[in-house]
Amino acid sequence: MAASPSTARAINDRLALRLLREGPLTAGQLTSLTGLSRPTVADLVDRLQDSGLVRVVGEAGGRRRGPNARLYGIVADRAHLAALDVRTDGVAVVVADLLGTTLAEAASPVGGDTATETAVERVATLLERTVREAGASRLHSVGIGAPGLVDPVTGELRDTSGLPAWHRRLVGALQERLAAAVLVENETNLAALAEARLGAAHGPDTFVLLWLGHGVGAGLVLDGKLRRGASGGAGEIGFLPVPGTSRLPSAVACDGGFHSLAGSGAVSALAERYGVKAVPVAAEPPSAALVRAAVAGRGVAPGEFLDALADRLVLGAAAVSAVLDPGRIVLGGEMGQAGGAALASRTETRLAALSPLRTEVRASALGGAAVLRGALLTAREAAQDALFAGDV
Repeated sequence: MAASPSTARAINDRLALRLLREGPLTAGQLTSLTGLSRPTVADLVDRLQDSGLVRVVGEAGGRRRGPNARLYGIVADRAHLAALDVRTDGVAVVVADLLGTTLAEAASPVGGDTATETAVERVATLLERTVREAGASRLHSVGIGAPGLVDPVTGELRDTSGLPAWHRRLVGALQERLAAAVLVENETNLAALAEARLGAAHGPDTFVLLWLGHGVGAGLVLDGKLRRGASGGAGEIGFLPVPGTSRLPSAVACDGGFHSLAGSGAVSALAERYGVKAVPVAAEPPSAALVRAAVAGRGVAPGEFLDALADRLVLGAAAVSAVLDPGRIVLGGEMGQAGGAALASRTETRLAALSPLRTEVRASALGGAAVLRGALLTAREAAQDALFAGDV
């Protein structure tokens, strides 16, 4: 059955808007990219300008006789977005326009002894202040990255032992306080999305991000889709039983699992054993500075430390490779980025000796910033989908 004229117009408009997300285009370029006729493109450009979603942002080409072709772009300030990276000891905030351009950002610590309501109020106030500094009147969408499990059915952050109570309370409080859509996702999953769009996983539609920060985790992207699992726990690799630990993990604690070998505390202890020292950098796990120092050749035995660390990391990487055959593993988080090619190549060499499946290992391009970038991408896509569908 042929689409009605109104349906066809809506389809054409959304196609053009998807193309304009990547940057300004002329009517001629839209005609070429969409395959639509010139009169059809002229009509849709007029409709999109009348709706306030698109405007003329410049001209294409050098000066010539006659008018230059107009460049059309999405109206970036039609909506504003926010992203939050919620950690156990603080939060980072960024406010951006509809195209994802950062307008303002801020961060604040939240101590472990802070009362739940006090912590929630502190974060909400920080967000509202950052919104004002960005010159935004209101937010359309807010993306939040947090440790812990997100229910794949309800989209809610589950009550997980070991995490501050204010994490779970924050989402509901922001939903009540803001006239905005509030979306929460596991931090490692958001990092995987960011690496796929902007970082070391760009290209393949199947890969695994091995998160190496204060704790460890994995983000699984298979056939172009983020896999969360039946309960939202896919990638909880910190609980993976591995050799080299003194005990097994339990249902309530990952001590004894892969976390005991690759978490920040374990890596810091390993660095001390090899005489690697470094001054910690604010807002990142201490292990990242130690790995960075080893890559730079500082310490009594920096190379041996990196070898020993790769011996640990390959245990998790081999398990992932054997079950999922991802083709590419990205060593993510602050520690993965700090290790760079030196740590990635060591891990890849060891993985090739353990697994018959060809798997390349790359270092993160975004490090700890990937969570915030992924949260902003999530908020941006939600806002664009809503606005471009006419849901203002």
